[in-house]
Amino acid sequence: MAEEREGGCQCGFVRYRLEGEPLAVAVCHCVECQRQSGSAFGMSIVVRKEAFRLLHGTLKTFTRAGESGRAVACAFCPECGVRIYHEPRWLDGIFTVKPGTLDDTSCLRPTMEVWTKRKHPWLEFRCDLLSFESNPPQPPAGTRAK
Repeated sequence: MAEEREGGCQCGFVRYRLEGEPLAVAVCHCVECQRQSGSAFGMSIVVRKEAFRLLHGTLKTFTRAGESGRAVACAFCPECGVRIYHEPRWLDGIFTVKPGTLDDTSCLRPTMEVWTKRKHPWLEFRCDLLSFESNPPQPPAGTRAK
């Protein structure tokens, strides 16, 4: 992924910039990501919180329990409802940005898949990914678990 990417919501009210390289690009098979994406899995670009810059608009948030039972703050456009990022409260300084909100998604290459115990049996990827049955045992490099 390039060092700087921009994205936003469907209606254009929210615009943001990501600076620097991501820590990971993850495919998540948990039930909550399936529900949120309306699909078989969700995806996230794992970045340090300081890499995210809100350029325009405001975000609304709510907190939910992840499948692990730990708190996840969810940020979305208050106008069209598009989810922009999640903030896993147990990882200090981490955002997981929803990659479908980027203006250019051609740079995306998944590096890992999580919650594979919830993966649909018909789903196969044609690339090698680090795989974890639930959350990875270690947080991404340079972060601390709370």
